[in-house]
Amino acid sequence: MDLTTSLPAFVLAVVLISASPGPAMALILRRAALYGFRGAVPTVLGLELGLYLWALAAGAGFAALVAASEAAYLVLRVLGAGVLLYLGLRAWRGAWRIRRARTTGGPQAAERPSGPAGVPVAGGCGPVRAFTEGTVVQLANPKAAVFLMAFYPQFVPADQPLFTATAALALLQVTLETMLYLGLAAGVARAGAWFRRPRVRQRLEVVSGAVLVALGLRVASSGP
Repeated sequence: MDLTTSLPAFVLAVVLISASPGPAMALILRRAALYGFRGAVPTVLGLELGLYLWALAAGAGFAALVAASEAAYLVLRVLGAGVLLYLGLRAWRGAWRIRRARTTGGPQAAERPSGPAGVPVAGGCGPVRAFTEGTVVQLANPKAAVFLMAFYPQFVPADQPLFTATAALALLQVTLETMLYLGLAAGVARAGAWFRRPRVRQRLEVVSGAVLVALGLRVASSGP
C-alpha cells in the first residue's frame, strides 16, 4: 500500500475525528455563536496550528517521549486542564455579568441583542488572544500527542520516511479540518443575532462553560 492508496481512508478518518465533540468543537461553537464568523476564524487557525505542531512532533518522535515521560505528560495534563477550566470559568463569569445586566437593565434588556450581526459583542477577546487560546488549548492537550503518535503511522507505508509523510498527511488534515470548521462557524454565525440576545447568550455561556469545565476535569483525571 502506498501513500496515495491510503488517502481515502485517511480523509474519512479525519472527517469523523473533526466531527467528534471535544475542546476544539466547544471553542469554535462558542466563538461563532457569540462573536460571528470573523470572531471564530482566529480560534480555528490557532487550533489547527497546534494540531500541526503536534503532528510534526509525532513524526519526529517527540510525542512518543512525551507519552513515555510521566513528568512531561503530567505537566501537559495539568496545563491543559487549567486552560480549559479557566475558559469554562470565564464563560460562567460572562453569564453572571449578563444576568446582572438583565436584572438592572429592565425587561427590554432581556430581549435586545447585545450587538448587530457580525460585530463582536462587548467583552469578547481580540483575534490575537483568540488565536493564542486555540493554539494553547491544542498544544496543552496530552491526548493529542498520544492519539497522533498512533494515528499517522497507520497511513504511512513502511518504505516512506515517517516524518515527511506525517508532515504531508498533517497538512492535508489541517486543510480539511479548517474547511470543515470554518463551514460550521459560518453556519452557526448565521444565527448570531439570536445567539447574542442576552437571555440566549446567558444560557449559552452557562452551557459552554459547563462543557469546558467538564472537559478540563476529564483531562485532569485522565492517564496516558
